[in-house]
Amino acid sequence: GCVLVVSVIEQLAQWHNSTVKAAVERLCNYIPGKYQIICHMLCCIDREMNADVVCHSLKLCKQDPGQPLCHLYPPPKREKHSAGLFYALTHAGQKHQFISKSFTGFSNICAFPLLANLCEKIKYAIRNKLPFEDFDGDKFSTFPTLRGYHWRGRDCDDKNTTVYPGRRPDNWDVESDSNCNGIWGVDPKDGIPYEEKFCKGADSQGVVLLGDSAGAHFHIPPEWMTVTQMSAKSFANLPMAFTNELDWPQFSEITGFLNSTIGGWTDSLYLRLRRRNRCNHRDLQNISQNGGSSGNLLSLIKSLARNQLLDNPAIVIYATIGNDVCNGNRDTLAHMTTPKQMFSNVVQALRYLDSRLPNGSHVILTGLVDGRFLWDNLHDRYHPLGQLNRDVTYSQIYSFLDCLQVSPCSGWLTPNETLRNLTSERALQLSNVLKEIARSEKFANFDIFYMDFPLRQTAEEWHKMGGEPWQLIEPVDGFHPSQIAAALGTSITWQKALREWPQVLGKENPSNEQIEAIFKDQGGH
Repeated sequence: GCVLVVSVIEQLAQWHNSTVKAAVERLCNYIPGKYQIICHMLCCIDREMNADVVCHSLKLCKQDPGQPLCHLYPPPKREKHSAGLFYALTHAGQKHQFISKSFTGFSNICAFPLLANLCEKIKYAIRNKLPFEDFDGDKFSTFPTLRGYHWRGRDCDDKNTTVYPGRRPDNWDVESDSNCNGIWGVDPKDGIPYEEKFCKGADSQGVVLLGDSAGAHFHIPPEWMTVTQMSAKSFANLPMAFTNELDWPQFSEITGFLNSTIGGWTDSLYLRLRRRNRCNHRDLQNISQNGGSSGNLLSLIKSLARNQLLDNPAIVIYATIGNDVCNGNRDTLAHMTTPKQMFSNVVQALRYLDSRLPNGSHVILTGLVDGRFLWDNLHDRYHPLGQLNRDVTYSQIYSFLDCLQVSPCSGWLTPNETLRNLTSERALQLSNVLKEIARSEKFANFDIFYMDFPLRQTAEEWHKMGGEPWQLIEPVDGFHPSQIAAALGTSITWQKALREWPQVLGKENPSNEQIEAIFKDQGGH
């Protein structure tokens, strides 16, 4: 974190030909409100030192005994000193000693008093995977972030526990809208409730994602670290991103519903199901977490909101596409999920779903990705941090994260081709486990399907549209699918479902136009 922020400050000073102090002020003015406290701590940086030297000398980065000294930039050159970084640190240490004390205890940004309260809310949302603001306790909210309606359909009465998206209508919603799809009341022409007229027998169903950071749509905006385009506008979305765990589920491949503001466009399984049947409005749940794997999904799944007796069936997408083989450990292979563990984890999750999902639901198991695509398409390109001076490639970023043992995927983000191949081999074995489960396991309340993660088809489709493969990867982390990849993936998944499992998608509702005409003012998300 320190190296990223100090790099941005030093590049701001360079780009605007200003002092570092002026660059800190500039950055602080860009950052909204209470978040400014983070950058006000960063005084006294010397423009002559690179970010590694500054952060080690401030004691925000440290070297553990017996561990390598991790650095992003090449060590400072000194003719007579092979250990340039050690030399620079010794000299910088004296200069920065007087301010390093002010950082003690602040290595975690939640220690800043102004952010402490917000951090507590975020921790609650992360710990429980439930909306922080949910007055009636039905797991749906009228607040967007902190696991609110960006993650699950918006509640339309947060004081009534029997009113929430996805339930079957109460008495055909004659008096009020019990399922928040905006359709309620009685047609004065014939006395038939609108919900009965338009939605009875229409195969209404929700969409639920059980997933990881790719499904939650992890994204760090590149404009946060591209100084040539940086302005106050660049950081306007910081509070929202922070309170959504740096995820953007509202634009995601399965449950996205808002127009993308982070490049590309939004297309999602939810939007397509809603277009097919307007009665499905707001019936979405994104139950994903950064770091989600078949193992930790077993606790995550408990935050599912579905009542077997009162609610509509759902299509559940099970998609942990990488974390069963991805970890930041030195001996990464030893920490990967084994096929036996995968089988056990997934079958346990499916048994839990069988006890919760209404009859007539569907589950789609998604295979793991082949992450060799990442190194192959990014390693020699410049990272957003390296574009100004052409000095930081993705290969350097990957090595830096690996050295710190915080790599999102030591097995794929590595120059070691053998290790990359072994990681893909394990991913394929785990995908085959999922395929076998879909073929052989049977459950009372849902049928079950398998599909490969459509990376190859996505890349081919994007190539036909004139795009480059690297544009399908998030630019800052160099690891997650980008907004373009998410939207194209939706289209490919939908076409496959139409061809091979049309029963999953339900039939087209002939009343869609009438519903839109009568309830157009109530169609908001």
